Order: sequence, then structure tokens, then C-alpha cells
Amino acid sequence: MNLDDLNRFKQLDTLNMLGEIDNLPDQLGYAYQLGLKHQLPNWKGFRQVVIAGMGGSAIGADLLAAYVSSLAPIPVFVHRDYGIPLFARGAETLVICSSHSGNTEETLDAFEAARKAGCILVAVCTGGELAKRAKANEIPVWTFDHAGQPRAAVGFSFGLLLAMFQRFGFIPDQKEAVDGALAAMKRSQEHLKADVPAAHNPAKRYAGQLMGRWVTVMGSGMLSVVARRWKGQLNELAKAGANFEFIPEADHNTLAGTINPQDTLNAHTMTMFLTAPSDHPRNRLRLDLTRKAFMLEGLNTDFIEARGDTPLAHMWTLILFGDYMAYYLAMAYGVDPTPIQALLDFKQAMADAK
Repeated sequence: MNLDDLNRFKQLDTLNMLGEIDNLPDQLGYAYQLGLKHQLPNWKGFRQVVIAGMGGSAIGADLLAAYVSSLAPIPVFVHRDYGIPLFARGAETLVICSSHSGNTEETLDAFEAARKAGCILVAVCTGGELAKRAKANEIPVWTFDHAGQPRAAVGFSFGLLLAMFQRFGFIPDQKEAVDGALAAMKRSQEHLKADVPAAHNPAKRYAGQLMGRWVTVMGSGMLSVVARRWKGQLNELAKAGANFEFIPEADHNTLAGTINPQDTLNAHTMTMFLTAPSDHPRNRLRLDLTRKAFMLEGLNTDFIEARGDTPLAHMWTLILFGDYMAYYLAMAYGVDPTPIQALLDFKQAMADAK
């Protein structure tokens, strides 16, 4: 497909996912500012944080946990399941339940488990059952308005949590870092938006390379979570097969799996390596050597370098690039990037099985 045919984009993209991606920098900035204004009790004495969520809500939590790992003096655990971990007990544990719709089955279960365990709770959602239960129990609810898909609200699921962590005193003031990240994202968009021809648009060019290939995305440190985001966007937007790996762990197992089956690996895969100046120097070396090892086996690989001057900018410029790339791959495959019928069918099967 011609990735410069914007009329075809409009025909395929019936719910304007492209508009959501274009708006991501503004969404992130707005969410951070909104989080600075929401009501929040002056709680103290937390020793750990658990963030319960699934899908698009959980990836925002993953990104937050990775970003603050070098800033926050307390552990942050992302929980993608029913219930809560056994260690999460009492008022020294802050449990944040994040659900875009407010109706996520697993997150509602985690909410009730945390309440019974005597944890301090905050709910983050657009409304739904989670907001209802939180209000009934006089638990703070941070609501936001977003009518689209949860995966398109990653700016909210991250930005609100970032502001919350700042206000609790877990991390330093983030205004300068956020402003820098937003500026870097908007500079990146000058080369990534749909009206930029494929000849000058790296996201379109990479999408073309991914056609007909199973994609593996690799990153290290906080970029391992960005790799996970890329994987999810390739799955949900392009309806394409993808997985993610993280360095250095991949050098202890994945590296050995580059031989068989030869015909499939050589012709029908692509491994993409995410890098940033903020990577640990040894991990940057590992990424380079791992890519060389893949190339020696005849595998298709490429590097994508983050933009900006800070770790937050590195994270978010790569998230933005990945969203555009997955969108253009959806256009190349001729699929609507918003509907996720396979997931809806599965949720209905779960509901019918009760």
C-alpha cells in the first residue's frame, strides 16, 4: 500500500487513531498538570507501592515504575492479576488501582483485596464500577476524560501517576523533565506525521520493512518497557505478531535461539533494537554485540535511537515513534487500527463462562 495515501488512511482509520497518536504529547502534558490539581490526602510513611492494572493502564504503570526506579527510594510493583501480593498489607502499602474504563475485572478484584488488607488506596479511571466503589468507601478517585481505547490513553496512565509520585514526595519535581520530553516529542513529530512523505518519514519506512515479518523488539533498562509498548501496539493496531525481549537477560538465553528454523528466521523476522544515550554503557555494548550476532546468522535487524536530552525524553520519543510505526503498519496491512475484535470476543467468552 502507498503510505502517502492519506485518503486511504481515512477510509481504514474509522475512529481516528491517528488523531490520538498526533495528540499524545499534549495528552501527556495535560495529564501531568491534571495530576498536580487532583485532590490527594497528605499521607506519609509508605514503604512500598503496588499499581494494579491491565493492558493499556498497566503499560503506563510499567513505564512509571521503570522511570522512577532510579529516583524513588521505595519499591514500585506493577500487578497484572487478580488479588494483590501477600506483601501488600496495611497502611504502609499504597495500592493504586488503574483502569481506563473502571470496569476491568482483575483490577476490581485487586481493589477489593487491597481494601480488605488494610492498604491505602487511590483509584485512577474514567469512571465505571471502580469510581463507584471508591467513592462509596471514601477513597480518592482521580478521574480523567478519554473516550478512546485504553492503549491510546498511555499519556494519562503515565502522566497522572508521575504527578502523584511527585506530590507524595517519592520523586523530585518533574516539571523541567516533562517540558523537555514534550518539546522533544513535538520535534520528532516533524518527521513522523502522516503528511510527511515516506521518503522522509522513518516511521513509515520501518513499517514497510515489517510487512510479512514477525517482529521482536529489544531494549534495556527503562527501554525494555518501551519495547513492551511497541509489541503491544504492533499486536493491537496492526493485528501483527510481535514479541519483546530485554537486555541483558536476552544474552543469557534468546541469543542461542538464532539458528532454527532457518527459513523462518532468515526471511520472515525482524529484530529491532531500541537505544538511548541514557542506557547503561555495558548494555549499549550488549545491544551492539547482540545485533552483530543476529546479523552473522543472517537475521534482519535495525537500531532505533531515542531523541531528546533526558531519560524521560528518551522514553517518550521512542513511545511516540513506535505508535506511529505500528499505525503505518496497520495501514500497510489494510486494517483498521482501533477495533480489537479478538480481545472483545475473549472477554465475552469469559463473561459467558461465569
